[in-house]
Amino acid sequence: MSYEEQLNTDAHNSKKLLVNANHILYAQGVLDAFGHVSMRCGPDSEAFYLSRNIAPALVQAEDVQVFDLEGVTTDTRRPYLERYIHAAIYRARPDVGAVVHSHSLNVIPYTVAEQPLRPIMHMAGFLGEEVPVFEIRERSGQETDLLIRNNVQGDELADALGKNSTVLLMRGHGSVATGKDVKEAVFNAIYTEVNAEIQARSESLGRPVYLTPGEAKAAKETNASQIDRAWAFWLSNAVGHPHV
Repeated sequence: MSYEEQLNTDAHNSKKLLVNANHILYAQGVLDAFGHVSMRCGPDSEAFYLSRNIAPALVQAEDVQVFDLEGVTTDTRRPYLERYIHAAIYRARPDVGAVVHSHSLNVIPYTVAEQPLRPIMHMAGFLGEEVPVFEIRERSGQETDLLIRNNVQGDELADALGKNSTVLLMRGHGSVATGKDVKEAVFNAIYTEVNAEIQARSESLGRPVYLTPGEAKAAKETNASQIDRAWAFWLSNAVGHPHV
């Protein structure tokens, strides 16, 4: 196989992986008609893959566009408005290989409540001690539509995520989950939603017992070796879903 053929094969495989990520996240209830997932074009790449503006369940390989780290593409089809979320995180975090932005149902209450989102189950150790919240009013004023529409707002969001957090909540909007690759980012997005649901249920019963920082770190390290197992299961369910 020639070098050019290898590049084409790698691009095809990466796009298929991104398609699967979209379908899994839809089937698991993290994405609906809105939200999106991206991945770097390769290790240390200065470009990333992201679908054109389309519902995640409908994404196919031919819908995937290539963007630089300013959120610019040569593809003339309509891109997602909030591609700047992805571009800014990749600029700020060389360790991040994939990003999920969602409006998942159980997470949004923690973007507006005083109670922080914290890891309460071993599958969500990646949440750390507690999840930071991005307040767009502090940077862009009182009259935005809460969307990240440009690189300035993207940089502000990436700054709120910081250098060590995996997940960031966006007040009244949704969340961002990251990972070293697309499988890890999908895992983190799904279990952020699961943890939020379990935490809310637990809080309704009384005072929950959260993971300690040490427990969260140990659980994250253990779960890292199980992500392929979860991915295979989720993919098997997504493939048979009536809308993908």
